[in-house]
Amino acid sequence: MTTTPITDYAMLSDRHSAALVARDGTIEWLCMPRFDSPSVFAAMLDDDAGSWSIRPTAPYRVSRHYMDATLVLQTSFETGTGAVVLTDAMATGADPDPHRLGVAAPHTLLRSVMCVRGSAEVEIRYRPRPEYGLVTPLLPRMDGGIRARGGSGRIVLSSPVELEIARDEAVGTVALEAGEVLRFALCWAALDQPDPGRRSPEEIAADLEATLTSWRAWSRVHQAYDGPYLDLVRHSGRVLQGLSYQPTGAIVAAPTTSLPEEAGGMRNWDYRYAWVRDASFTMDALWVAACPDEAEEFFSFMTTAAATYEPGRALQIMFGVGGEHDLTERELPHLRGWRDSRPVRTGNDAWRQAQIDVYGALLGAAGRLADQLTWIDPDERGFLAALADAAACQWSRPDYGIWEIRGDPRHYVYSKVMCWVALDRAIELADRLDAAERVPRWQQARDEIRRAVLRDGWSAEAGAFTQAFHSADLDASVLMMPIVGFLPADDPRMLATIDAIAKRLTGENGLVYRYRADDGLEGGEGTFVLCTFWLAQALALAGRVGQAREVFESAVSLTNDVGLLAEEIDPVTGEQLGNFPQAFSHIGLVNAAWAIDGALSEGQILC
Repeated sequence: MTTTPITDYAMLSDRHSAALVARDGTIEWLCMPRFDSPSVFAAMLDDDAGSWSIRPTAPYRVSRHYMDATLVLQTSFETGTGAVVLTDAMATGADPDPHRLGVAAPHTLLRSVMCVRGSAEVEIRYRPRPEYGLVTPLLPRMDGGIRARGGSGRIVLSSPVELEIARDEAVGTVALEAGEVLRFALCWAALDQPDPGRRSPEEIAADLEATLTSWRAWSRVHQAYDGPYLDLVRHSGRVLQGLSYQPTGAIVAAPTTSLPEEAGGMRNWDYRYAWVRDASFTMDALWVAACPDEAEEFFSFMTTAAATYEPGRALQIMFGVGGEHDLTERELPHLRGWRDSRPVRTGNDAWRQAQIDVYGALLGAAGRLADQLTWIDPDERGFLAALADAAACQWSRPDYGIWEIRGDPRHYVYSKVMCWVALDRAIELADRLDAAERVPRWQQARDEIRRAVLRDGWSAEAGAFTQAFHSADLDASVLMMPIVGFLPADDPRMLATIDAIAKRLTGENGLVYRYRADDGLEGGEGTFVLCTFWLAQALALAGRVGQAREVFESAVSLTNDVGLLAEEIDPVTGEQLGNFPQAFSHIGLVNAAWAIDGALSEGQILC
């Protein structure tokens, strides 16, 4: 059973797949060639599921950082005799166009270790376990490296050190003096592709330099944000770029599966897919921390993947990064899970759920891209108009809500509000959608939704808008009401709701729970990072900038040493929980910072 804290991981990405590196220099997660491919290393879910470590043999102190404007990681080890620096990256390939970051990614993990002071002995331990640890491959030597034979891909480790091959791993030690450097590469290719072959040290150095150049070119062209929390916002923009799948523009919710919401619990889901519900939030964040090109790519992916929508049926809520619809969930009983959190799952059966908020997510995204919608074709315009028709028809139905609660469907307030968003944005876009004749019907449905939410979504008992119609249970998702423009943030009912959530839905760590009501699942969960940023954003919109900054800073104080956030935070220990890093959390950070910047720009400095 792995005991590595989630906080200890850093992410590498080539915009096709991702790796997680622990503070001790161990790669504990790597999927190739896609985010949702079976793993090559999965030690974060089971010690026997594969890893690759490079670290000093002597006791050490460690620090690490991402190299400026990149997702290239440097880990520094200080020993009693010297210091070594480990540099890790997933090769993006070289391309002169910064808008095409990762287009030529060679599915290669790069590692170099350099002695920068004194001397140090370094150990290399390589244990590939393809297919989530099911395959123990043969490890035949080759000139300058090792092949891993077994499973659905060809894996070649290029190594300047001759490793001793035991039955299921390759191990070696080497003494380094100041100025000496060792360069390694792990290359993957499908069985029907040419053998990836060995990479020379010079080629590995060139691959690393090309990766640094590509990331910095992307950051230089895309990252113009210059407001409060600048470094955090720009870094979150790079994290979102690292979570995007270059061939399609999809953005995964996280690059991992089954990191739990509670240590030892069973709320362990696969997040390596693209959710429609994230579309409008993501669009806003990309607009701030990246650029419209990425926003357009993501929107195009979503509308293309969803284009099989049939009127009268619920729109599918999530897709594979290649646009796949069938994401059937299964369990991997041979894996013990992070800190014995079982079951480990791949796939996600939430794809079968009906969630009517998705109409507002897509049309809200279209609203953000309004000036760019000239490029969509008649079929896409018809599709977006059909989504508004669906919202008008389906808003009064119960659904499973934004949190994908696996109980009975209910009349969730957030879902109704997002149907209102769908119709509100469709009305604004009607001329661009060639749908002016539908506006009266859309206006009528929009007004009906507003009346229903104000009447049935407000609880006198709770003194707030609540999770569902005729319920007194609080839910942080209603903080989106002012964010999407359903009500002004300074409306007395909204202010009361903000205060109720801040007082009664906030944990000991100052962060916000999604809800505290029974959701039909065993176990509990931590405070939710995104919801905390929603509270900060709502406070900023209400002019309470001082409070907004306090809430925002409570959340960002819990980022790990390389600025990454998981989905949730343990309210007692402050430990990060859930899949990591979480796109939702970094999207929330960007949007809350942007709201604070806007409030400060308007001179709103109330406490």
